[in-house]
Amino acid sequence: MSLIRVNDPDDPRIDAYRNVPDPDLLIQGGLFVAEGRLVVRRLIEGRRFPVRSVMVTDAALVPLRDLLATRDELTIYVVTQTVMNGITGFNLHRGCLALGERPRPRQWRDVMRDARRAIALERVGNADNVGAIFRSASAFGVDAVLLEQTCTDPLYRKSIRTSMGAALTMPFARAEPWPEALSDLAKDEWVVLALTPSASSPPLHAIAPEISARKVVLVAGHEGDGLSDAALAACTHQARIPMTNIVDSLNVATAAAIAIYELR
Repeated sequence: MSLIRVNDPDDPRIDAYRNVPDPDLLIQGGLFVAEGRLVVRRLIEGRRFPVRSVMVTDAALVPLRDLLATRDELTIYVVTQTVMNGITGFNLHRGCLALGERPRPRQWRDVMRDARRAIALERVGNADNVGAIFRSASAFGVDAVLLEQTCTDPLYRKSIRTSMGAALTMPFARAEPWPEALSDLAKDEWVVLALTPSASSPPLHAIAPEISARKVVLVAGHEGDGLSDAALAACTHQARIPMTNIVDSLNVATAAAIAIYELR
């Protein structure tokens, strides 16, 4: 294992890490950032994405040394916490970052070809929600995630971190054009199931038995507005999660987790 010690935050060898706070610059460079020891471990072990380099403090190196020792081709920068904070612009107390290379965008039809359970998201803008949905999808056996164009990037640093690395293993694609992609899935005999708090929709547990043997894609929408009228119209079914009248709706990540589990 070859370690490169860097003591100067202005060292040009670690220039790419200056873009960590700016996701647009990372995307332009064809990169994404994995943060934290567990997530970096999953990135490296998964081998789904090429890893450009790893930057660690001495403390973070200890639990990763066994894994990094198996990857002689990796560039590994060892820095102090001060250098890491200086180059990224904020306190990364986890002491571990890795730069992964972004893949070419996949076509949504390719992602869905062998799937039987999927979730589609419309205008879900919060990175923590996107990450949490990926984590639940992975935990409960979902095969793929589709995202409408304005959803937050699953390979954004916070999304990956909240997903606990599930965004690095779960197949996903942008479903464009939207919501025509939902209509196309319905034509391909998918159950396209909209999650809605509408009292006129049947409870999810009531319709789950009749659709459980079919291919199902759950559709969840914007944190405040829910699904658009166009998306609702493209779905074949609608369902709600029964709740008290104290609140009018659930957080989208919570609702998605309950629904995925109910259909499992």
